[in-house]
Amino acid sequence: MTMLSTDKVQINAAVTDKYEAIRLVGQMLVDAGHVPTAYIGKMIEREDSLSTYIGGGLAMPHGTNEAKAIIQSTGLAIITVPSGIDFGGEEPAQLIIGLAAVGDDHLDILTSIAMLISEEENMERILNASSGKELIAIFESGMET
Repeated sequence: MTMLSTDKVQINAAVTDKYEAIRLVGQMLVDAGHVPTAYIGKMIEREDSLSTYIGGGLAMPHGTNEAKAIIQSTGLAIITVPSGIDFGGEEPAQLIIGLAAVGDDHLDILTSIAMLISEEENMERILNASSGKELIAIFESGMET
């Protein structure tokens, strides 16, 4: 099972709010076998207590600390929303990455994604990707995995 695959990527997703976006990436993580369905509720619980908006158009919803015990494997689910979704940040989130990570994997993943996204040109390439494969290639070339 890979951390990122085309079944866990949706470009130009049509979502109306952050909860719909969280449910969408959460369901992709469930469908891929990374987490049980209960994890989606923990992602929403986490969002309600503290926004997962990182900045620069990126939100990274993930579960609460208690949810770590139910994560079966590390994985990412990615959606792009060109029109943006309000996650409570200064600007709308256009890139939403659902994260489920075993142990301390999440720290390495967060660091790698932050480095990738910090380059404005990479963020533009991600938002303009025309296919899931193209988007994954950008992540794979830019992330230290």
